Amino acid sequence: MAHIPVLLEAVLSLLPPAERMIDGTLGAGGHSQALLDAGAGCVLGLDVDPAALEIARRRLAAYGDRARIVHASYADMAAVAGSLGWTSVGGILLDLGVSSMHLDMPERGFAFLREGPLDMRFDPSGQRPTAAELVNTLDEDELAGLFFRYGEEPQGRKLARAVVSGRPYETTVQLAAAIERAAPRRPGDKIHPATRVFQALRIAVNDELRIIERALPPAIDLLEPGGRLAVISFHSLEDRLVKQAFKLASTDCICPPKTPVCICGHRASVRLVTRKPVVASDAEIAHNPRSRSAKLRVVEKL
Repeated sequence: MAHIPVLLEAVLSLLPPAERMIDGTLGAGGHSQALLDAGAGCVLGLDVDPAALEIARRRLAAYGDRARIVHASYADMAAVAGSLGWTSVGGILLDLGVSSMHLDMPERGFAFLREGPLDMRFDPSGQRPTAAELVNTLDEDELAGLFFRYGEEPQGRKLARAVVSGRPYETTVQLAAAIERAAPRRPGDKIHPATRVFQALRIAVNDELRIIERALPPAIDLLEPGGRLAVISFHSLEDRLVKQAFKLASTDCICPPKTPVCICGHRASVRLVTRKPVVASDAEIAHNPRSRSAKLRVVEKL
């Protein structure tokens, strides 16, 4: 399937082109290309996935030095920007989670309906454990906690028990089948029984939530006055972290309620551009079903 950037019109509307911009989750380069076409002077694109970087390099080659592409995590964007002599930027975009490219490549191990190795690493050259290592080595309590915490799976304990009893696993289809045997799909179910488990494993393999928490404060610090940070999330765990970080950064006093005089000294560094998340229109969902769960939040540096 061709790469279709989600919420593209909303991103271009809420993230005006600036002389220096960062696409911290470059992927196949669709958002970056649109930002460059809209008038951005230079876009620094970061990604931890070498395969995605190669696709983006080909896609953005015509833009020359206006597209700077680096193999790095968006959590390290301040350091990478500093290496280019950038002390501030006018806009930052983060498109979190798994990309359509990953789901369309069974050899990467993200999609459970197609046979592939249980990998799930965004950066196969990195040191993170694979999904196979997690499901084959963690004990039942650890797996149940992982399924609850990262997948919000209500049957986490039952599924963890089933996973442990059926080990070892080598492929996505093997694991998905074990989960479906333990929790068969009922008439009317809209999602596959393995969906939340695979989400949980992917988040754990790539340490996604901790990276979001680590990345947002320095991203805000990197913005120039009037610069904007736009974040697209795809599930409640991501969106909750973004919402909380933006609320904290846009609030002056964070003293406990009923404190007579502010003693925290905290001052807002941004204003909320979107008080509620922007979601895809019916037309976009019809054109790109993977945009259905996308939520866009934007703040502007004071």
